[in-house]
This record gives sequence, structure tokens and C-alpha cells, in this order.
Amino acid sequence: MLKPILTIMLLVAFTSTFALASDFTVDKSQSTVKWHAEKVTGKHDGNVNIKSGTLNFDGNNLKGGEFIIDMKSISNADLEDASYKQKLENHLKSEDFFSVEKFPESKFVITKVEKNSDKHQITGNLTIKGITHPVTFPASIKVNGSNVTAKADIVVDRSKYNVQYRSKSFFDITALGDKMIYDEFKLSLSLTATK
Repeated sequence: MLKPILTIMLLVAFTSTFALASDFTVDKSQSTVKWHAEKVTGKHDGNVNIKSGTLNFDGNNLKGGEFIIDMKSISNADLEDASYKQKLENHLKSEDFFSVEKFPESKFVITKVEKNSDKHQITGNLTIKGITHPVTFPASIKVNGSNVTAKADIVVDRSKYNVQYRSKSFFDITALGDKMIYDEFKLSLSLTATK
């Protein structure tokens, strides 16, 4: 009699644990990725679209996830002159920067989550132009029933991904002068995901 009872208890425990695990799908219409880059003489801001994404939870605890960025959607948000805006967007999509015809997608995969109270430290693999490097950043994550919201700022070193244009990592800084563009740029994520 003891064996069937133990079997039932184990089955209930497994089912309860499994029920806690859930995937949330990123709502593209409610999620944004904004970029911010600076150069010696100024700065630019813009947007890029999320193509797809999932966040994996065990109860209210984030365990993993990934999302894909549509690099062809890169746009500028700070220039008012339409022709200059189009010129910059085309340049960002070119071989000088992100080579979007050859690499139309970038990807981020979560590999580790550390939680301290309501704060999260996310580590994952970021792939740009087919090159993958780990990145770590703090994130604010809130679970409300069947909805999840997450916000984070990720600082990316473009030189690690072979984005060379006017970078001091590839060219003589003296020759670049005030035309230098800083290697680090920021991605500000605001994600909404639902079951």
C-alpha cells in the first residue's frame, strides 16, 4: 500500500512543479528597443524592432529566454531632416555598421539569472553580425498573473562585433580626430510578454 501512495505523491509533486513552469511570449506591439550612440561631436537615437521572443519562468522566477531583433528595421528618431535621416539609416544598415543584408537578425539568449529581492542580474549571449559574446546587465522584471513586464539597459561594445566604422579600436585615434564614434552604445529594452 505504501508504494502506490509514494507514487501518487511523487506524481502530484511533479505535476505541481511542471505547472509552475511557463513560457511568456513577447508582445511585439507593446515592446520596444531603443538605441543610443554617441560620437565626439554629438549623438543619435533610434529604434529597432523585436521580431520574436520568449521568457521562461518557474513560478515568478525568470529562468531563461531569448529574443530576436530585426536588424533591417533600424531607424533614427532624432533627425528632423528626412534626407539626412534616410542617409543615416541606410548607413547603419550598410557594411560599415551592421551589414543587415548579410545579417538580418541579432539574437540574445539568457544563460544565467541572479535574483536579489526584486532586482535581477541577467547574463546571456548576444549575437550581432554572426558574432557572439556574453553580456551582463541589471533588469527590472514584474510578473502580474499572465503578464510580464521587463526593463533593462544594455551597454554593448560594438568593436567586439566587428562594427568598425570610425572606431578607435580599428583606426588611429589621432587620424579620426573629432570624427570618432565611441565603441559603446546603449540598448534600452521595454518588454511586455503574455502567456
